[in-house]
Amino acid sequence: MTHLHVLAPSTPADAGILGGKGAGLVTLMRLGLPVPAGFAVSPAACRKFLEDGRLPDGLTTSLDDAMRDLEAATGRPLPVSVRSGAAVSMPGMMTTVLDVRGPLGEAVETVFASWDSPRAVSYRELHGIPHNLGTAVIVQAMVYGDRDEHSGSGVAFSRDPGTGVKGPYGDVLFGHRGDDVVSGRVATRPLGELADREPVVWAALLDGLDRVERHHRDVCHVEFTYESGRLWFLQVRPGGLAGRAAVRAAVDLADEGLIDRATAVRRVSAGQLRAARTPRIRVGTAVLTRGVGASPGVASGRIALTADRAVRMAAEGPVILVRPHTSPLDMHGLAAAAGIVTTVGGPTSHAAVVARSLGRPAVVGAAALTVDAVAGCVHVPGGTLAEGSVLTIDGAGGDVVAGPAETTTADTDPHLSRLLTWADPGTR
Repeated sequence: MTHLHVLAPSTPADAGILGGKGAGLVTLMRLGLPVPAGFAVSPAACRKFLEDGRLPDGLTTSLDDAMRDLEAATGRPLPVSVRSGAAVSMPGMMTTVLDVRGPLGEAVETVFASWDSPRAVSYRELHGIPHNLGTAVIVQAMVYGDRDEHSGSGVAFSRDPGTGVKGPYGDVLFGHRGDDVVSGRVATRPLGELADREPVVWAALLDGLDRVERHHRDVCHVEFTYESGRLWFLQVRPGGLAGRAAVRAAVDLADEGLIDRATAVRRVSAGQLRAARTPRIRVGTAVLTRGVGASPGVASGRIALTADRAVRMAAEGPVILVRPHTSPLDMHGLAAAAGIVTTVGGPTSHAAVVARSLGRPAVVGAAALTVDAVAGCVHVPGGTLAEGSVLTIDGAGGDVVAGPAETTTADTDPHLSRLLTWADPGTR
């Protein structure tokens, strides 16, 4: 069985063979967008590894040959990135190995082994993803967002993931690699700042977002790096919108002629409909601080400052997990929490992406808060809140309120009203 597949426009964009990430990269190539050279190791090789405890016979030699071909194609010795790419997206749940200088076998084994990590298993159980799929591995030439003053990395949505409004939206970091953006460890900048700083990169990014949205006929988001003023696309995924944003995007895409009304109705799940009707914190409530609304909904609960504590405390009632940022190691706490707050990171950080996938209200980038897990408290404007104190968050508006808070039913959404009308077969 052939386990290695070159990433090229002529390669079938089959997620079962290339993994979801690899299939997305091939699609980007077919759309004429710049993607670093590379190849995919199939999920079948991962399944064999998990069964036997070692790489399939001949794969190590094939990896060495593929690496030589990659270096020949680019004309230089290469450090490469080695990333997971399951057929079903599992953001941040598996290991990534960057800057690999020698044989790839060990790095590929590390990524394969992470399929059975506790966080990945928990994520699959939460989302009903079969445990026997395995993951592809994507090997690509490294591109560096920290190369020089004309380098950076970011994540861009074709439409605002909070509102569904058409137009580029996301995070960017100048002089940083992409893992800094998605981890939430570093305070990101609004994507629009790229327009003035790197207008050529900005124009290419807008063109790419338009191409992928028109191709998929759906909201998409991309991960990108630009190195010395040259843009590279590293991944494309469905937008993963929640609540009102999903409803508005579906209705607007129908109005724009990219999908029909029946497709718009099918695009919005029951969970997204429920989230579209979620209440908001009542206007006039005293707000402790305000961050970025990353996943809609209102949640109240006792403050938990670590993932482990969130799991323990959730047995006695709802908790709000409050962290500087989250990582895949926090997956059990994210799943146990009723809501999530981080002090840094943006709407494409790990906490935001996972919260939307779980349907949990989340506020990110609440910079006025300082988490002190050792002392068991959160420093807030004008004082401190001990762990266990009640907090209420509004994941649409970004409000953080001390104690419980009154809520109000959201105003009538004209996009939701239209979608529900379309759901009646006699009105389409």
